[in-house]
Amino acid sequence: MEFTGSKRLSQLGSAIFSEVADWKREVMNQGVDVIDLGIGSPDLPPSERIIDAITEAVRNPAHYGYPTSEGSLAFREAVARWYQFRFGVELNPDNEILTLMGSQDGLAHLALSLCDPGDIAIVPDPGYPIYSASLVLAGVEPYLLPLRAVNNFLPQLDDIPVDVAAKAKFILLNYPSNPLSAVADRAFFEHLIAYAKKHELLVVHDLAYSEMAFDGFKPISILEIEGAKEVAVEFHSLSKSFNMAGCRIAFLTGNAAAVRALRTLKSNIDYGVFGAIQAAGIAALEEDMEHDHSVAGVYERRRNVFISALADAGWIIPPPKATMFIWAPIPKGWTSRQISREMLFRAGVVVIPGDAFGAEGEGFVRIALVQDEARLLEAARRIGDWLRTVE
Repeated sequence: MEFTGSKRLSQLGSAIFSEVADWKREVMNQGVDVIDLGIGSPDLPPSERIIDAITEAVRNPAHYGYPTSEGSLAFREAVARWYQFRFGVELNPDNEILTLMGSQDGLAHLALSLCDPGDIAIVPDPGYPIYSASLVLAGVEPYLLPLRAVNNFLPQLDDIPVDVAAKAKFILLNYPSNPLSAVADRAFFEHLIAYAKKHELLVVHDLAYSEMAFDGFKPISILEIEGAKEVAVEFHSLSKSFNMAGCRIAFLTGNAAAVRALRTLKSNIDYGVFGAIQAAGIAALEEDMEHDHSVAGVYERRRNVFISALADAGWIIPPPKATMFIWAPIPKGWTSRQISREMLFRAGVVVIPGDAFGAEGEGFVRIALVQDEARLLEAARRIGDWLRTVE
């Protein structure tokens, strides 16, 4: 007897990611030294203080019982102090903060906690794949909001049909953006909050890359906007900012009712984050408040080195203001998938086709700055040598 997965499984994720993984295995099996600039997993370790904190905490017998599903009060209080320090936003640790096993955990379950099957949610195109996948899991209908270069990858909110805005439960956006590396200013967030209040719409903002901005730009929290907590929640993660991707710790902040809904769902499906990981999270946030322990400088240098080297090779890419990614417009005559495959097979460099993030991503590739500067220079050299053979 053969068992098959649910129909929902066939709608999850992008087949392109699996396809790229297959390409990579094929190339590596040929003995090629592959430079992987595909997945945005930090290549650097956490600070010594974070490692020391988790080392000490795993020896504490008290951490081996079930943790609370909402996260320890100590961690939530640390988050509240950090939000006040970083954004000037006051949060109540009791009802405006929820600890998560990574922001993807929260993003994957939010629609289940807020929506009923058949509801509508507005998500960006291009967008991080879990945004749409979470709607599939919840039986929610997506309205895909196009993000285009002509508008600096900002949504044109007034172009959303009135009936969609009236029916939608929430709108999800992400600035600084993965995959687009786009940023938004205070005026945009003010307009977004006003729009949400007008349409009685929850705003879900993914702020995972707030600490990875360049050229003096300082991303804000949407919760800085007056009245935002009436209509908005914000996800944040320690994965990228503190090189803790494998630790799986993040948090949701903002509107108490929405936080409570996700907390109720999570209390029924898991037991929360391992206490030792929460202790490491506290150490990360405290270190940042004491010493401004930012990774932004590392990625700014990588960005500069890589984009300059590609420009020397003839591929001109606008430098992003934030994130660990480059959203690169591809030369004419290629599709995103074609150029990504050829770049891997001919140059040994992995990038992700833009259409992996939605139909609007066609014409771009996403490049992750997750190698040191020497490897990035080598990747740029290889790409340049290959491009010259196809001109």
